[in-house]
Amino acid sequence: MKTYNIALIPGDGIGKDVTESAWQVMQAAAKRGGFALDGKRFPWSCAYYLETGAMMPPDGIETLRKFDAIYLGAVGWSAEVPDSVSLHGLLLPIRKGFTQYANIRPHRLLPGVQGPLRSDGFDILCIRENTEGEYSGAGGRVHSGTANEVAIETAIFTRAGVERIMRFGFEQARARRKKLASVTKSNAQKHSMVFWDEVTREIAKDYPDVEVSHYHIDAMAARMVLAPESLDVIVASNLFGDILTDIGAAIQGGLGYAASANINPDRSAPSMFEPVHGSAPDIAHLGVANPIAAIWSGAMMLEHLGEGHAAAEVMSAIESITARGIGTIAGKDRTETITQAVLAALS
Repeated sequence: MKTYNIALIPGDGIGKDVTESAWQVMQAAAKRGGFALDGKRFPWSCAYYLETGAMMPPDGIETLRKFDAIYLGAVGWSAEVPDSVSLHGLLLPIRKGFTQYANIRPHRLLPGVQGPLRSDGFDILCIRENTEGEYSGAGGRVHSGTANEVAIETAIFTRAGVERIMRFGFEQARARRKKLASVTKSNAQKHSMVFWDEVTREIAKDYPDVEVSHYHIDAMAARMVLAPESLDVIVASNLFGDILTDIGAAIQGGLGYAASANINPDRSAPSMFEPVHGSAPDIAHLGVANPIAAIWSGAMMLEHLGEGHAAAEVMSAIESITARGIGTIAGKDRTETITQAVLAALS
């Protein structure tokens, strides 16, 4: 029997609850599919930071490297640990350390879920550059605490980085409806974003079968609201992709349905899978978090591991319960109720 070793990082708040839900479903899918998932849990979180002074130990990246995939619940507890500390102490080091340069977030309405828009025919795959750009962490502050204080944040775009995310996007578009939208702000950012546009046009020559459109970030934000059905694959920088995928989550019914994958496309290191939502301290431990985004992320993990049939069965189970109204209204169904419904549909 094929066995996959999975690193589980439940994290903070509702991350613990939804990770448990997703893990139950993934285990059930593995049993049906004739393979096994061997999970090891790591306590790395804001609570871990308060105990140790670090979000993960110094050898955390090397510890994770031996796993086939990483599954993360949610990280962050801003009342106790600044978000800049938790993000730069755990999530970003994993993404960068394992060259998970493609962040993939699917946006579509599940059956039975009512989004805020009239349109229900959209199916968008948003691909966000995940390791450089505006989240590179380059910069600093001088004259801190004085009237002359200066803060500099430098966005870094490399040709290699832009080329590889664009090629990844074009390959995804080629496998879907052959439409790709590249998002920049090149009218205002005349260096980095003009560079992005130029590289995109160069790469596009290798994909003559894919229709390419270029949008400014503000225009794309409007289009996702007004005409989401017109979009197929969107490729954007780290910051712009982060913003657009929250719009995508909103139009698909909320963050409770927003799944994601942090992919190392050449598989030289493990990829990481996580729901888009945060740790939601206000509802932590109440047992009412919607685990669908977490379970969907688990399905994306199974797909990446090569277990496509099991992934499809999980997605079918999710769609069957939402079609019956389970998990479609925030707070109506408890986490355990939704989880058990998915498990029943899976079996």
